[in-house]
Amino acid sequence: MSGERLQKRLARAGIASRRAAEEMITAGRVTVNGVVAHLGQTVTDADDVRVDGSLVDSTAVPAVTYALYKPRGYVTTARDEYGRRNVLDAMPEIPGLHPVGRLDRDSEGLLLLTTDGQLTLTMTHPRYGHEKAYRAWTEGPHDPTQGELDTLVSGVELEDGPARAVSASPAYGGAFVVLGEGRNRQVRRMLEAVGHPVSRLLRYRVGGLWLGDMEVGEYRELTRKDLDELVNPASIPRASWQRSWEHAQQRWG
Repeated sequence: MSGERLQKRLARAGIASRRAAEEMITAGRVTVNGVVAHLGQTVTDADDVRVDGSLVDSTAVPAVTYALYKPRGYVTTARDEYGRRNVLDAMPEIPGLHPVGRLDRDSEGLLLLTTDGQLTLTMTHPRYGHEKAYRAWTEGPHDPTQGELDTLVSGVELEDGPARAVSASPAYGGAFVVLGEGRNRQVRRMLEAVGHPVSRLLRYRVGGLWLGDMEVGEYRELTRKDLDELVNPASIPRASWQRSWEHAQQRWG
């Protein structure tokens, strides 16, 4: 019976992306046949694999992906020690469903949830560079100027290293900002670095998928077309992309 890496098994079962699975293993949350697992371990379908004591099904779960308009006040961690509202509370109970990346508790907007560990890896690993687009409302004596926002594109120094925006443009009371990476609270920290603390933050696009007309707390299952556009934004016709951008400006501009 052929074996596979433990982190791949966890991803195949829809538990988490391979990277997140590695973190689970390192944290001692995974056991194999009753023994705490280690990174690089190989397992077969005959092995008893458990996460936090719960048995991991050796068969792959059906791949399903949802878009959720995450409300403010919900956390995106799989478990929260403080008992705060979790995005999974807003979703149907589906084995293996987990958030793709994070959107901080105080932020709102488009969040993906999936049982597909490979999709999670594709959308979150920096080497793929999938864009995430935000509308920020800011505080301060004046709205961000294009010159200040150009600084974000040139790059600002944060405590965890330099950060650059793909693009940034002014909006009433704030700005539109597009990132090619997804570090913790990055938009908030970048705008604060140029003197504009964020009072409200909304994500309206991930890759080629737009929030569109979804309302707060609403979710929908993604179609094959949605998934193709999500991971291949370049395949979207220019006119369709332009309509989506104009809609975002009208709704949140």
